[in-house]
Amino acid sequence: MATEQDSAPGSIVNPIKFMDQDFQDLLQKCLKSGKLFADPCFPPQQTSIGMPEDPDPKKAIKWRRPKEIGVNAVFVEDTIGTTDICQGQLGNCWLLAALSCLTMHPPLFEKVVPPNQSLSESYAGIFHFRFWQYGEWVEVVVDDKLPVREGRLLFSYSPTRNEYWSALVEKAYAKLVGCYGSLKGGNISEGMEDFTGGIAHSLQVSSRAPQVLWRSLTAALSRGSLLSCFIQASSSPDIGKVTADGLVRGHAYAITDSDKVTKASDEILLLRLRNPWGFVEYRGPWGDESKEWDDVVKAEKERIDLKQKEDGEFWISAEDFGRLFNVVEICSVNPDNLEEQNISPYTWSISEYKGCWVSGSSAGGSCKYNQSFWKNPQFQLDLTQHDRAEEDNRDDDGARTPEEKKKQKGKAKQCTVFLELLQKNRRKKTQIDFLQIAFHIYKVPPELKGVCLGRNFFTTNLPVGSSGKYEAQRGLCREMQLDPGNYIIMPSTFQPNQPGEFFVRIFSKTGNTLGTQDFTCSSSFLQVMATPLSPKDQERVKKTFEEEAGRDDRLNPKKLMKLFNTALEKDYHLPLDTCRQLIFGEATKGQCSLTREQTETLLSTLRHLQSIFFQFDEDSSGTMSPFELSAALQAVGMQCDGKVLQLLSERFVSGELHMPFHGFVSCVTRMQKLFALYESETSQEVKDRGINSWLLQFLVV
Repeated sequence: MATEQDSAPGSIVNPIKFMDQDFQDLLQKCLKSGKLFADPCFPPQQTSIGMPEDPDPKKAIKWRRPKEIGVNAVFVEDTIGTTDICQGQLGNCWLLAALSCLTMHPPLFEKVVPPNQSLSESYAGIFHFRFWQYGEWVEVVVDDKLPVREGRLLFSYSPTRNEYWSALVEKAYAKLVGCYGSLKGGNISEGMEDFTGGIAHSLQVSSRAPQVLWRSLTAALSRGSLLSCFIQASSSPDIGKVTADGLVRGHAYAITDSDKVTKASDEILLLRLRNPWGFVEYRGPWGDESKEWDDVVKAEKERIDLKQKEDGEFWISAEDFGRLFNVVEICSVNPDNLEEQNISPYTWSISEYKGCWVSGSSAGGSCKYNQSFWKNPQFQLDLTQHDRAEEDNRDDDGARTPEEKKKQKGKAKQCTVFLELLQKNRRKKTQIDFLQIAFHIYKVPPELKGVCLGRNFFTTNLPVGSSGKYEAQRGLCREMQLDPGNYIIMPSTFQPNQPGEFFVRIFSKTGNTLGTQDFTCSSSFLQVMATPLSPKDQERVKKTFEEEAGRDDRLNPKKLMKLFNTALEKDYHLPLDTCRQLIFGEATKGQCSLTREQTETLLSTLRHLQSIFFQFDEDSSGTMSPFELSAALQAVGMQCDGKVLQLLSERFVSGELHMPFHGFVSCVTRMQKLFALYESETSQEVKDRGINSWLLQFLVV
């Protein structure tokens, strides 16, 4: 029976409907009308292909349904297997290798490919698939019109040419990211995570001896992990080149099994790999055509299901794998599967958060940019307990030296944490535009817990952990051992002012809490502004009113602008709209003009704001960095949380790299009015929601 959490929106049983398309509703409408589904959201057009059209008319792309391509077309032929998928004319080996791995795990496969779909029974030309996207499962609906060139599928196909489930999964994923062209090039972990919702990390093959690596991969496979591997290309031209051994550089292979056979008296450790092309296989020892198999008894060959044919699948010894391959990608639904041993019997807890980098506000760049690094989003991580294990359960009969026991005891007092940062929606339309990203972790002393940390903290403290160098990948994951305590996680892009969305998740073996370093907004604006007007400014106001004021002894916006701009330096002049906003901020009883007393107060306020603005106008250009808006507002007497600051930046900076004085004045005026309105609010419901919610509500108006 599904729990409330299991059936929550975004869960596997209640996925988010992509583009608001409901599969069951659409299916029933098609069955009732007798018409096959035609998807208006992913039409059979070149825009859905997302790549340049071939000028040769003979190579024109046509869209056909499976039964129009072949009379023997079926959704699934016999059973699902690792050799069902062949890569077509699209550089998406990363996706198809991940899909090949998925076929080995029926429960995981059925999450992505729901059962009871067919090209015959209850057929209406409509199919649905589910993908994990940043903490949520999303259901994607597609019709079964597939791109065909010269009578054959253009992209993914089955070896028999009769099976169509993989081609339809590929189409659904292409729709999810924008088009087929968006699938060109990627990291295998990206596909594995989107097919499972699991957490993926990389393992350098050279970091372990072949026998140790084989044991690790065997254990991971037995626990249901998805595994893949590749040979790093030395340069872009090197990608796709076939080595003398028949292996492809820069190409994703699925690791589908491990086993061992006996040759003479030697035990040979083997791994089974699959090339998603469906052909081009390893030609070295223990490959399909290798003479090494001649010395293995028939029963052994049958036991490991040896198939000596060109299907893209082959065996390779652990020794040769360690020599020829560079990186293994491991993806597991549960972080326990990422470890060779389970240190404790306690379950993992997970915390997730979605955030964004906003130009001029929270896109502060790397620590190289110390003027703005501190403006990156800050996430507070509280680790309350260490992993409750006095000793690890390594099978060595407890044989340890006193030094080893002391070291292990110290390690056991730490918290095991997996931290992952994913950048969102960078594989869209025809471009793949991954930013260079990283994350850093800082230990926070108790007295600073709950405080939004400023520039001084980050210039005087070093991180206790990080994801490593900045990388242009969708995701970065690291396992860490941290002492119990309070931490700040800082995700950032390498360059400042690079906007983007991201997703952070933390797996830990003990309770932890993850949240933003936000706080309740507050203002002491009125007290700070109580500064007398200079005699010179008093005389200027007096003269202006004598010469310009109307019969009611008030100044309208244009005359106020003239007065203020006479008093302020040229770089700090105000436009008419800002003067109107200043009038709106005063108690004018509906009139668009100010009295002499109000004008004097406003001029005094502007002088004060000018002095604060000048502190952050480092090059005396009459502008300041929007990154300094938070500090400037604090100097005024206003403290704002991250979400409020983001809205202020978007509204009053408009994405510019430099904020003019009049933008700062408009921002302060708006905030002053909103703080005052909140203080006068009598609704208990409004008070219960708090000042932060109030500000967010009215800043978007």
